[in-house]
Parts: sequence; structure tokens; C-alpha cells
Amino acid sequence: MLNPTSRATVALLAALTALGPLATDMYLPAMPAMRESLATGADEIQLTLSLYLIGFAVAQLLCGPLSDRYGRKPILLGGMLLFLVASMICAFAPNVEVLLAGRFLQALGGAAGPVLGRAAVRDIYGPFEASRILSYMASVMALAPALAPLFGAALLLWFGWYSIFVSLAVYAAAMLVLLSILPEPLPRDQRQSIHPAALLGTCRMLIGQRDFVGYTLTNSFAFCGLFAFLSGSSFVLIDFLGVTPNQYGALFAMIVGGFFVGSIASARLSRRLSRHSLLVTATLLSAIGGSLMATFSLAGIHTVWAVIAPHMLFMVGFGIIMPQTMGGALAPNPQCAGSASALFGFVQMSIAAIAGGLVGTFHDGTSHSMAIAIGLAGILSLACFHLIVRRPSPQGEGPVETA
Repeated sequence: MLNPTSRATVALLAALTALGPLATDMYLPAMPAMRESLATGADEIQLTLSLYLIGFAVAQLLCGPLSDRYGRKPILLGGMLLFLVASMICAFAPNVEVLLAGRFLQALGGAAGPVLGRAAVRDIYGPFEASRILSYMASVMALAPALAPLFGAALLLWFGWYSIFVSLAVYAAAMLVLLSILPEPLPRDQRQSIHPAALLGTCRMLIGQRDFVGYTLTNSFAFCGLFAFLSGSSFVLIDFLGVTPNQYGALFAMIVGGFFVGSIASARLSRRLSRHSLLVTATLLSAIGGSLMATFSLAGIHTVWAVIAPHMLFMVGFGIIMPQTMGGALAPNPQCAGSASALFGFVQMSIAAIAGGLVGTFHDGTSHSMAIAIGLAGILSLACFHLIVRRPSPQGEGPVETA
């Protein structure tokens, strides 16, 4: 069995949490090719992303409370098994309708990884140290979305888009093997009831926490900016600006580099600066980056760097926002970390799914809809943080405590 506080366990939890980015980012370079292969439109291919997020959001509401009652490990095992089967359905989909169904099932299983990975960190490390561990996990996770489009582009070139989903099935199989040696992180004396009245009470309690709502919305709108890029970037960069799938993968790696810088900064600075101070800077960076991209697009400046450079800045901010808002939302809720993580993720994914759908609906062959969505996302994230999250008292302005 793995030691719960070992680096190997942290690496496994990071790999589980990375399942979400892998399932969305790996096939981004293949989206135009999938459109041609399945004889469908760009909007329907983009719908595979939005439908994945909808399924992901719904599944979180189930797997979070179930894990609070039965433990993290059995729900993780079931989720990985479903993700494996669904990935094979996607790989051999004869038409876009089957692909959409497979993506929805893939989301139902894949949700267990990120949701319960976060909850397990809270179980093991406590309220304050969890933010630091989540920041380091985020920096490790950055490798997944950085390498995923490059790997996906290579698979597309050598074997076709179907092989991308086969590789995701292999990843899920590896997670099943590793999970078998992971000890259950949730003690039996901390298990919660899943009676509907108890679940409703937990939901009301979380929604009644002003900071939980503020951190969740700050994260969710920032995530909208990321998902707007995921939804529209392959069509903007490949179809509109003429980059190749391999060049797209390299450019996407640069975007993830911004996220990596932000997440490393979050981990290093969280011992010296308060969560509030870090988020003041991070939300401003994302708002500036998104606003610059929207301004360039509306001004008719249609170049690769008018898209990539502003979004790198946006992602530096997002790299700080992601772990710090997760830590802030989960910190006061040890008794229902699974449910809190699930509700956090449900709101995040639901808002992002709507944003992704709008980017696809209003896509006009240029960067306008994507850039405007990212600009609005940065501004709304900034507004939610400053208007909803309470400023800490002077006693709470010091460095984040560690366990």
C-alpha cells in the first residue's frame, strides 16, 4: 500500500486530477479532422466539449456525496472503469451521435478523478496545507495539458483521431491498477449520510457560506476563459490563422506554460503571502489578459500572437486562482469535503459548458466569439472575488498557515 502522505500518493492524486484536462485537451488538434471524418459541423464537434462538461458537472453531484458516505477509493475505481469503457465507445464511434453519447459517459466516469483527488488532499493534509499541495499538484498537472495536444497531434498524424481515445482508455486502465494499492483516505468515523435531507442540508449550508460562493464563482468564471479557449482555439488557430496541428500543439504548450508559472508561484508564495493577496494579483492578471485579447480581436488585429500572448497572461493568473480558490472553498468544510468539492466542480463545469456552447454558437470564422468570451470571463472573475469574498481581518493577513 502507498503511504498516504508520500510523494507517490501526491503524484497519483495529480494524475487522477489531470484526467479532466487530458480528456479535453488531447483531441483538440483533431477537431477539424473529426468534423471531416464524421461529416458534421464545427458546432457539433464543439458540442463534444460542452456535453463532456455537462456530464462532468452532473456526475460530481453524485460521486462527491457517495464518496463522503462510502469512501473515496470505491467511487474512484468505479469511475475509472466507466471512463475506460466510454473511451473505447468514442474510439469506435461511427457517427457524431455515438461520439456525443460516449463523451457524456466518459464525463460521468472521469469526474471521479478530479473531484475525489481534491477531496483526498483535504482528507490527508488538512485545511491550510491542502492549498500548498494543490498548488504543487497543479504544477505537475500542467504537464498533462501541455503534452496532451502534442501527443494528440502525433497520434492524429500516425494513426488517426480514433487512437486518441484508445490512449485515454489505456490511461484509465493504468489508474485502475495504481488505485488498487492506494489506502482509503477517508476515515470511517468521518463518513456522512446520503439521505436526501442530509444532502439538501449540506447543500444549503455550503450555499449559505459567502466565501464558498465567492471562491467558487471566482474560479468558475476564470475556468470559463480557459474553456472558451479550449472550445474555439483549434478553429481560430488552425482554420482561421492557418497553423498546422503540430504548431497548434506547440502553441498550446506555451499557454500551459503560463499556467505552470502561475501554479508554481502559488505554491512558493503561499507560505509567505495570504490567499487574499495572491488572488488580488491573480484575478487582475487574468482580467488584463482576457481584455487584451478581446481588444485585439475587435480592433481587427488577427495574428497568432494577438491570441497566444494575452492568453498566456490570463493563464498565469489562472494558475494561481485554481488552487487558491479550491483551498479557500474546501478549508472550512472538512466534514463534507467530497460534497463541497462536488458542488464547487458542478458550478465550475456548468458555467463553463454554457460559455463553450456560446463560443461555438456565435463562431463566425474569426477569433471574435472566443476572445470576447475570454475577456468577459477575466472581468467577471475579478468582480466576483472583490465583491463577494470577504477581505480577511488584519490578523488574517499574514502568510497561509501550514500543518
